Amino acid sequence: MIAGIIPARYASTRFPGKPLADIKGKTMIERVYEQASMSKALSTVVVATDDERIAAHVRSFGGNVVMTAAHHPSGTDRCHEALLQLKGSYRYVMNIQGDEPFIVPAQIDELAAALADGTTEIATQMIAVRSYEELADKGEVKIVLNSRNEALYFSRMTIPFIKGVDEREWHLHHTYYRHVGMYAYRADILEAITRLPVSALEKAESLEQLRWVESGYRIRCVPTTYESHCIDTPEDLERMVRRM
Repeated sequence: MIAGIIPARYASTRFPGKPLADIKGKTMIERVYEQASMSKALSTVVVATDDERIAAHVRSFGGNVVMTAAHHPSGTDRCHEALLQLKGSYRYVMNIQGDEPFIVPAQIDELAAALADGTTEIATQMIAVRSYEELADKGEVKIVLNSRNEALYFSRMTIPFIKGVDEREWHLHHTYYRHVGMYAYRADILEAITRLPVSALEKAESLEQLRWVESGYRIRCVPTTYESHCIDTPEDLERMVRRM
């Protein structure tokens, strides 16, 4: 069984109260919850929060919610505490971003399909880079893969370097992938990775998944064609509402 957990904090530096932001009559967290609940692969969907305002709102629309500690440094840690509170035995946990109100249920099912044989430790998604602008954007995390589509490295820089080719044409000579940030963890692996100390590469790139790679855990990267639409600021929200 797979538990879909949506970490949700009220105290966002760039967008305080983000989960409760209104999007055409529904809050962001309600939209994420509704989309995740349409997945065919998840046995349960629950919001994990440290704020009673968010918890009360989730209960008001009939959603499942668990209260977690305020000190968690990442959604991964919050997911682990939430899992410990859930009834039932879950083989995998899927960390569904609470700031993606337009996530497509089929995208969740796509990632879940990679978990079918039970051997996958951690899985995430990736999408092919289609332009130089995407490749050069340091806000987009690029992935270097082995032959089994497992991550060798994640970086904000463009790697690999292609010798003898203008960098504006690198994406035409090599298939680059950028990270799409949903994660699925096997339950025993989730427990193990929350105990790891912060690593040197993680500090350098500010990417928590590098802590797991450095410690030898395998991250399977699943291709997708679905774009990730994270809302980090009020300006992001305004743009998405205009697109709606």
